[in-house]
Amino acid sequence: MMSTSTNFDWMAKEGRNLAECKHDNPFGILGPQPLNKEWIIRIWMPEADSVSLILENKELSLTNQNHPWIFETVVTKNPGNNYKVKVNRGKIEHVQYDPWSFRQEWMGEIDRHLFAEGNHHHIWEKMGAHLVEQDSKSGVMFCLWAPNARSVSVIGEMNSWDGRHHPMQKRLGGIWELFIPGVEEGNLYKFEIRSNEGHCYEKADPYGFRHEVRPLQSSIVSQINNFNWTDKKWINDRDSSDQLNKPISVYEMHLGSWMHSSSEEPYIDENNNARSPVPAADLKPGTRLLTYPELTKKLIPYVKERGFTHIELMPISEHPFDGSWGYQVTGWYAPTTRYGSPNEFRAFIDKCHEEGIGVILDWVPGHFPKDSHGLAYFDGSHLYEHSDPRIGEHKEWGTLIFNYSRNEVRNFLVANLIYWFEQFHIDGIRVDAVASMLYKDYLRPEGEWIPNENGGNENFEAVKFLQQANHVLFEHYPGALSIAEESTTWPGVTKPTSSNGLGFNLKWNMGWMHDMLDYFEIDPWFRQFHQNNVTFSICYNYTENFMLALSHDEVVHGKSHLLHKMPGDDWRKYANTRSLLSYMWTHPGKKTIFMGMEFGQRQEWNVWDDLQWDLLDYQPHKGIQKLIDDLNVLYKSQPALWKGDFDEYGFQWIDCKDNKNSVISFMRREKEGGEWLVIVANFTPESHPNYRIGVPVEGFYKEIFNSDAKKYGGSNMGNMGGKITEKWNIHDYENSLDISLPALSVLVFKYEEKITQKK
Repeated sequence: MMSTSTNFDWMAKEGRNLAECKHDNPFGILGPQPLNKEWIIRIWMPEADSVSLILENKELSLTNQNHPWIFETVVTKNPGNNYKVKVNRGKIEHVQYDPWSFRQEWMGEIDRHLFAEGNHHHIWEKMGAHLVEQDSKSGVMFCLWAPNARSVSVIGEMNSWDGRHHPMQKRLGGIWELFIPGVEEGNLYKFEIRSNEGHCYEKADPYGFRHEVRPLQSSIVSQINNFNWTDKKWINDRDSSDQLNKPISVYEMHLGSWMHSSSEEPYIDENNNARSPVPAADLKPGTRLLTYPELTKKLIPYVKERGFTHIELMPISEHPFDGSWGYQVTGWYAPTTRYGSPNEFRAFIDKCHEEGIGVILDWVPGHFPKDSHGLAYFDGSHLYEHSDPRIGEHKEWGTLIFNYSRNEVRNFLVANLIYWFEQFHIDGIRVDAVASMLYKDYLRPEGEWIPNENGGNENFEAVKFLQQANHVLFEHYPGALSIAEESTTWPGVTKPTSSNGLGFNLKWNMGWMHDMLDYFEIDPWFRQFHQNNVTFSICYNYTENFMLALSHDEVVHGKSHLLHKMPGDDWRKYANTRSLLSYMWTHPGKKTIFMGMEFGQRQEWNVWDDLQWDLLDYQPHKGIQKLIDDLNVLYKSQPALWKGDFDEYGFQWIDCKDNKNSVISFMRREKEGGEWLVIVANFTPESHPNYRIGVPVEGFYKEIFNSDAKKYGGSNMGNMGGKITEKWNIHDYENSLDISLPALSVLVFKYEEKITQKK
């Protein structure tokens, strides 16, 4: 047994360490502790005037002779956590349970083992802040990974943001835990982390389920698993079918700049209560962001009317700066509070599914920002990022790169991917900037990057991470979409991981996008010298599963919006836009366009403004919108336009060599029904009243689409509903059609019946 003086010295030292936030084992001295055949209860209560214990309906006075803030008493038996503490501090009295009497380990051995090897796919169920009950006492279990910290405390509204009050217990594997009874949903919190050098960092919860709206930075205690989903059939149908054998037409958008509301209109929350609107940041004066419930009412009907199969949301994970568009994430496990609560976002997705619309999220595992409350230098060390800036920093973007070689970091990201599918029922991801992950020398000058062990520029750790992420994703959700924004010729992006591919099932066709935009920006007279821009994509079309995308990146930073990329007067701009979109919808590959393109937005996209909805008062813009509506109807109704996207049988040139007229013709085919379509595109402002193309079978070909139709704003030149073949050999076919081909147009014909039947 310690002598009185020894005990005093020991407790005084322990008290100083607690007071100076240098303690990693508060369970070793606080709460009930064995003392020979009795128990001593020590209560840590900084700056308290007096503390008493309420045990078995008796109030016991506590003494603090060993340290001013350690109050203690001796009892005959272990009380467990069946006592309360009455505290007097500054003439204010309150009663609470003792956090250090709840000693049960939260993160078990199996959890720690799986996390350490990078395979705990539901790690969010342990990490973060969880509303739970321990021995019928409700509160929050806080759990954090910070292996290099000297000490960690929970700070928040429960302790006036004072890190001395709630030091956490360090467990094996660098895990820190503390159950704080009485903390409730909606309470704000952070983690105060002290390094071995004595530096102090206030960090938001990496696994926080909700965070404050910028510029505030705290995490918010939030419940999960409390939403009543109604989309079970949608999820079952999705995961039991081949998504690549379906039409996929995606509306890419940014929730904060699609449409705004008047700042005078109240914010109606999930419980139909009016609230003060979210701060407007740099929005146009008098406007505010729409909320998830408002977007549910306005956006979903709009997308459904346009006929898109999916919405793709630019990152909605919590982020501090609106101007980053969401691509610099600080809250990986939280939808941004800018637009409302997590359950309001769940309700938005549930309604999308009810209306037959899938939801794709942009996911950004390639980098993270340096904001002080985020992951950067998290526990006083380079925990999530590499320490060497030649590996760990994107200088051009001012961001840090995840250390994919660290199991726990990969686990953080892979589990995050599963989290969005499980907790929010999303249907797919679009992984941003994959090339920046795959290449060690991405945007790096010579001498500022480190070759791999083979002397090359491939990032093997990032490859391993992407393969793991996709493998785990499809293991859990076989009907998911995993789309890579990958701009190079890296092989096997959409090959399965079992074949050493990256495991995505779709890849944005950046080559097609750049070729086509370059082509359409050229004066039509010069297009005859650039026919290869139009035709080259077919040469590599079947090397990957491609998605054609005209994305947000193409309508910002001085690039002009789609309509204004086009040369000529307004009529030609509209006609060029219609012909590009029509060619896109008839070309092999799934489709994605950015918001505003569907009605010919004139201004560049501005994250602080909404779309130019007033343009729909003018017929040419209404015409482009009608074109998109009809293209989506045509696309979904004609299996030849999507069943053969990744099968060479699905596409056949009729003539790709008429560069003099800048005309191409081809067929889209599907094996199952034996149907085919004939597509003819004229990319000059010269019409051809008698343009002949070969076709494989004689008969009647119905004109089922004409981008020059009057309803779209065109000249209404067409083929009177269709054409009958003639015995005129051309393009290696015995039969041909003599068609009327309008200027700057795309026509689609469908074989209907034999001539004999027509007669």
